[in-house]
Amino acid sequence: MHPFIVLTRKELSAALLSPIAYIVAAVFLLVLGYTFSLTLFATKVANLQYIFRQIYVLSILLVPVLTMRAFAEERRSDTLELLLTTPIAEVWIVLSKYIALMVVVLSIYALSSVYALLLGWLGEPDWGPILTGYATLVLLASLLVSVGVLASSLTENQVISAALSMGIFLMLWFADSVTPMLPIALQPVALNLSLIGHFKPLVTGSVFLSDAMYFVSITMVAIWLASRRLADR
Repeated sequence: MHPFIVLTRKELSAALLSPIAYIVAAVFLLVLGYTFSLTLFATKVANLQYIFRQIYVLSILLVPVLTMRAFAEERRSDTLELLLTTPIAEVWIVLSKYIALMVVVLSIYALSSVYALLLGWLGEPDWGPILTGYATLVLLASLLVSVGVLASSLTENQVISAALSMGIFLMLWFADSVTPMLPIALQPVALNLSLIGHFKPLVTGSVFLSDAMYFVSITMVAIWLASRRLADR
């Protein structure tokens, strides 16, 4: 069996056996359940826009808790050097952790599909925006997990890793808010870095390739930087 597959299975097993994943899932579903019940009875509208926006906020807060152990734990327990001796390139090591954490995050997201099924049972929702919304969540998860893995590769302290990744997420979230304070030449850069600015159109059904490429590009850059960080050790 290819070493990458073996390593990915090992990382996936470790991620799924960690109690942190189940605590995060419980908090995630508890908050979403409250939001869904409140918005459904308050608005009487059969859509999941409120849920998708709640997932966005929860992901920024909770994904760092899942990714903080990716490499920080390896450094703390002195197993990173052993991991780097495996006969595969550093980028595949990063990808194995990325894929394992993506499976965990997407599994948690999938649990929220019960609300879509409930809407289908109670009414006649427009399934197009719902499917587009879930596709957008996959892109969001990819960005958050890759940046979280990068942050974990920079330190052996899990708390610092979580704080660093959350700080990056928040800076991307509010990038457009600082636009008026920047020189005119830098304002387009801040607008293009805005996480919420690219998330909102996609999750509401306005699909633009530029918005999708924003998530893909940051994911690829974060994975590359994390692999370079390992290679430079």
